[in-house]
Amino acid sequence: MPEPHVVESTTDTIRSGYLDPTAPPVVSIASGDRVSFPNTWTHWGNEAVFGMTFAEREPLRHKYPQGPYSMLGPVEVIGAEPGDVIECSIETLRTLDWGWNSFPLGVGALPHDFSEPYLHYFRFDDDRRRAEFVPGVEFDLNPFVGVIGTEPSGENATSAILSGPYGGNLVLNALTAGTSVFLPVFKPGGRVWFGDIHAVQGDGVVDQTAIETAAEELVIRYDLRKDVPLSGPLVETETEWIGFGFSDTLDDALVQCLRGLIAWLHVAAGISESEAYALCSLAVSFRVTQFANQTGSAYSSVPAKTVHGVVPKRVFSPDKVAQINAWLRPAT
Repeated sequence: MPEPHVVESTTDTIRSGYLDPTAPPVVSIASGDRVSFPNTWTHWGNEAVFGMTFAEREPLRHKYPQGPYSMLGPVEVIGAEPGDVIECSIETLRTLDWGWNSFPLGVGALPHDFSEPYLHYFRFDDDRRRAEFVPGVEFDLNPFVGVIGTEPSGENATSAILSGPYGGNLVLNALTAGTSVFLPVFKPGGRVWFGDIHAVQGDGVVDQTAIETAAEELVIRYDLRKDVPLSGPLVETETEWIGFGFSDTLDDALVQCLRGLIAWLHVAAGISESEAYALCSLAVSFRVTQFANQTGSAYSSVPAKTVHGVVPKRVFSPDKVAQINAWLRPAT
């Protein structure tokens, strides 16, 4: 039976804003093991607390120049080697009972349109299903993991604001309980990090924040997939597969996402590249994941503009779905 593990958020297991290649593993696990992460931290090393004013929070942005996210890790999967993939399945995610949305000046899709910074706190209901915004406006909560990735190659720390072939700041609202993300491995053990729990967010995250929160309970299962040649992160939900493109412009991000999906569908579904291109035009929805435009950021990195492509499973026959699944999860 897979062995359960519990990892608490502490000063030893958290890095504020970055993936640390010098950090020892918080846990070493076998493929198929689950890890429970109770009471994860809010941003800025858990220093973000309910009710702080914007002025009280502002020094925190400057205290952590690599980014706000409290990153927990790394989780080492025994036997993982470069060229493999680690499938991270989010099995349980329950937030704490509050969150916030904010934007300082000079960030988001409209960095020059507002003369005052913004901060709004939310209280969630006991079931963590609803939150009131303003009178007459409420949100259905959809908790998800904002940042998850393996450690990139090299010996330098990587800002958690960034994203790339290893994953990182995916900020995709589909990464909820019941979904999986396949992450390419670049170092022995994979060294998986996560952070930045959100309660709800629209595609684009145009003011640069969702309802930011943390988790009371988070359980992730890690499965090692040997010799799966993915070139970047891939998300699987019950009804779709989702690929990504990252770049300085949305145009280039869409092209990167499209080329990645064509290459993946060609090998995983066994169709020609021309057929995959046509399929992407006929059935795949390309959406803005993140529109980042930080001209006044306190951080040392700027997130990439990101586009994701949603591939619906319903257009494939059961046999073809099984073929793609076998490619992602080869028999060992």
